[in-house]
Amino acid sequence: MPHQAHLPQTRCLLAHASSSRGALAGLAGLNPPACARGRLVQWWLAPWLLAFALALYAGAALAQQSPPSASACTVEILSTTAAQEGADGSKPGPASWLPVTLPDNWARRWPEYNGAVWYRIDWRPVCPGSAGGPVHIGLTLQSIVMAGEVFVNDELIWRDQNLTEPLSRSWNMPRHWRIPASIVRDGVNTLWVRVVGVAQQTPGLGPVHLGGQQEMQKLYDDLWWSNRTLFSLNLIITSVLGGLFFCIWIVRREQTTYGWYALMSLFWVLFAANVLVTSPWPFSTTLMAGRANIIALVLYTVCFCLFTWRFGGQTLPRLERALWILSAALIATAAFAPEASLTSSLAGVTLIAAGIFLVNCLQFPVHALRTRQTQHIMLAACLLIFFMVSVHDLLLIFQFIGPGTAYTPFSSIVVSICMSAILGLRHARNVRRIESFNHELAEGIERARTDLATTLEREHALAMANTRLQERLQIAHDLHDGLGGSLVRMMAMVEQTSTPLKGQQFLSMLKLLRDDLRQTIDNGSSPGVKVPATPQEWIAPLRHRFVQLFDELDLDSTWKFPPKWHAPPSALQCLALTRLVEEALTNVVKHSRARRVQVQLVQADTTQLELHIEDNGAGFDVAAVRLAGISVGMRSMHARIARVQGTLHISSEPGRTTLTALLKLRPATQQSV
Repeated sequence: MPHQAHLPQTRCLLAHASSSRGALAGLAGLNPPACARGRLVQWWLAPWLLAFALALYAGAALAQQSPPSASACTVEILSTTAAQEGADGSKPGPASWLPVTLPDNWARRWPEYNGAVWYRIDWRPVCPGSAGGPVHIGLTLQSIVMAGEVFVNDELIWRDQNLTEPLSRSWNMPRHWRIPASIVRDGVNTLWVRVVGVAQQTPGLGPVHLGGQQEMQKLYDDLWWSNRTLFSLNLIITSVLGGLFFCIWIVRREQTTYGWYALMSLFWVLFAANVLVTSPWPFSTTLMAGRANIIALVLYTVCFCLFTWRFGGQTLPRLERALWILSAALIATAAFAPEASLTSSLAGVTLIAAGIFLVNCLQFPVHALRTRQTQHIMLAACLLIFFMVSVHDLLLIFQFIGPGTAYTPFSSIVVSICMSAILGLRHARNVRRIESFNHELAEGIERARTDLATTLEREHALAMANTRLQERLQIAHDLHDGLGGSLVRMMAMVEQTSTPLKGQQFLSMLKLLRDDLRQTIDNGSSPGVKVPATPQEWIAPLRHRFVQLFDELDLDSTWKFPPKWHAPPSALQCLALTRLVEEALTNVVKHSRARRVQVQLVQADTTQLELHIEDNGAGFDVAAVRLAGISVGMRSMHARIARVQGTLHISSEPGRTTLTALLKLRPATQQSV
């Protein structure tokens, strides 16, 4: 059977750090030696994760069950001693050697000692049936803290790359050699291991295994799996998942949960990489690397808390502020603590960060019980697993419980996948909600489009009805103002004449009525009617008609019009003024009993046009007529002027009635558009 380098009566080392416990201690910056085979804890969170865990466990179990070769050699360990290296770099003298038990932390024996320590292991091969044949002895070292070199019977078989600062990092690097048969003696052999370390990093030598070559190779493979491969898988899975959720956060910045998870994954990778790196680069010393590792642990804890709070929808502004302040103090302690108290300072920072982590792992399940949301309960289950594993492994690291297997290398993989699956479920749910919202939005748009089409159709029908009504009103106004005025004039002529009218006169009156009716039909309110070139040309037909009537009625009329337009009115404005003059003068003939009337057009500038009509008739009560609504002509005049954006003012008293229409003129360029 193989032997570990300790007193012969003890079969297996009771290490203060087994392989996984040593790895955890190294994660915390304490770097004790590491050794033990990993056994996977079986979790119940999800069936496929359980299957994955069982597969890992089965692989490790099958590997452990391989029996050693019947012809393998065994090794008898005679003694294990250690001594400080001489001041001149020579091996210690005979009186300096002290018996030790591996794994060994020399800081307990020689506090504050920085330098090199020699370990001497005397052993003897036991190879039954060899009959003087070659002796196949294997040597497996689980850890050297920090760097070292190995000799067998004064023959160098291995040396670390850097034995001075910055030291190589062999604390979690299992190593295996097949000792050449040529250097193995039949009797007592000596294994020399020179270890270089610093007091603040728990320096020393981990378990040393000597035995048959095949068994040592198998042991080395197991150690490599638990100490290296598992952590490599952990970092790969964490990096991939963190990168995935970082990309999701980049696309959707409002989803801060994904951002904090990605940042948490980054700091976990930086923190856990301490297990795998074999050089302190980019740091110049081992202690600087240890300080940086603890800072990464603190930042990981902060991001972990913020991730769970954002995921659970917890709003804790005061607690977040306190967390950042405490984290800043811990980071300052890790960065600037003096070397004399560095070990205790880093241990204190680690314990406080671990305490924050564990408290958060407990508070979130309480929050999940209040919300009773499925995703919160799932994450709470993951955090409870984290809590139990972390407590167990912290007790191992600080030696509050006996030797055993640490579960963080296994649980972190499973729980990371679980948390990522939970985030994936949340993302899938959000995507489904967005798709549902888009579907509802599309349906709403379709309904709105249908309603809008119905509304537009109804409004179109109303607009058509209103247009027809307006056309009827317009025709009524035109008939009243045009044809009606002509009828009034003719009736007045018939009433005022003293002799019967001749046929030619009747024919002339009928032609006049026909012309007025044709003008109403053809040119009613069309904007395409041509505007007369001058004001006098515009008023000439009206003046001719009414002057004829006024002369017969012995009514004196005065017409004042400018010789040209400063700015011509539009066709609709011109038509509105025409109908206004017709209606006003018709009212003078019908109702006023006036003896004098004056029609005047004033255009002071290019922006407005004023029409004044004044008579000296009996007058009337303007307000009473408007309130009574009995004057179709007055309503028609106001409607026409308002339609062309003008205003009409009428004032009346006995002996004087004035009608004033004011029109705003548009520039010629606008009229032509």
